[in-house]
Amino acid sequence: MTTLKDREKPLSPYHPFAPQYWPTWLGIGFLWLVVKLPFRMQLAVGRGLGRLFKLLSGYRRTITRTNIGLCFPDLDSQQQAQLVNRFYDSLGMSLVETAFAYWANDRDFDRFGTLDGLEHIESAHQQGKGILLLSGHFCSLDFAGRILVKHHPACFTYQKLRNRLMDTAIKKRRAETSELLINRYDTRGFIKALKAGHVVWYAPDQDQSRKNSVFAPFFGIPANTLTSTTKLVKLTGAVVLPFHIRRLPDSKGYALTIAPPLEDFPGASEVADATRFNALLESQVRENPEQYLWMHRRFKTRPAKGEKLYPQKPRRIRKKQRRQRKKNKGLG
Repeated sequence: MTTLKDREKPLSPYHPFAPQYWPTWLGIGFLWLVVKLPFRMQLAVGRGLGRLFKLLSGYRRTITRTNIGLCFPDLDSQQQAQLVNRFYDSLGMSLVETAFAYWANDRDFDRFGTLDGLEHIESAHQQGKGILLLSGHFCSLDFAGRILVKHHPACFTYQKLRNRLMDTAIKKRRAETSELLINRYDTRGFIKALKAGHVVWYAPDQDQSRKNSVFAPFFGIPANTLTSTTKLVKLTGAVVLPFHIRRLPDSKGYALTIAPPLEDFPGASEVADATRFNALLESQVRENPEQYLWMHRRFKTRPAKGEKLYPQKPRRIRKKQRRQRKKNKGLG
């Protein structure tokens, strides 16, 4: 459909069939075959993919274990390890769910999900207001998006990926089902969509930078939290509706819940609003903790003199090593 202005620099042309993308094409072809299977079997394949990814992703596995250890200190080491395993099962299923969401037609979603709380969207529309569906990064996002738009048009966000082929494919598929597709850094795009009365899915639960952020507790740990929710509501007068996604057990489908609007929001301060959002998100995560995206470095930015909680990215280590080798070569 429509894509609002992308404020990132345009990328140079690329060749989708270049050798560097052959593994990506193989992966796409494999997932295309998987989604032809009965849905229960698709999820079983997804769990297998998740376990394989756990074995191969040493750095992200470390982040996942760190996050779960920080957020669930009441669990012993065995229970934490079990939660890590369930998360990777969930992550693998989300890969298959995303493929299904991109290739299935609308009628395939009739049997998979329920949506409660649609009346809150309708009520906000009657008031002539835009709607911010406030959520977090849960594993079944794209699948839930297809269920949502069967009931009501909505706008979704995207972020450019390093893999140009995957970036193009995902952006194209999301645009086909999204009323508007907004780059997550395009503040003007969000404002324009909300002022026009659109429903906008929004998940401000990732640690981006110290800019436009405050520290607020998440699972009792100071977390660098975006203040953009407060700013968007002040600028647009939008209604904030908490939005929760749950994958039901035993392949029984998905439950989407739109809660009543947040009252007295924005509140007394950006810190108070961020604290309120993190508490809301934490309550959702605790219901099904394995379905939250634990691979993200949620506690990357620390308060002044705070201890770093994650190891350095391997990519940055390799870059430093290359820079040092060039420096040594120049000295030689």
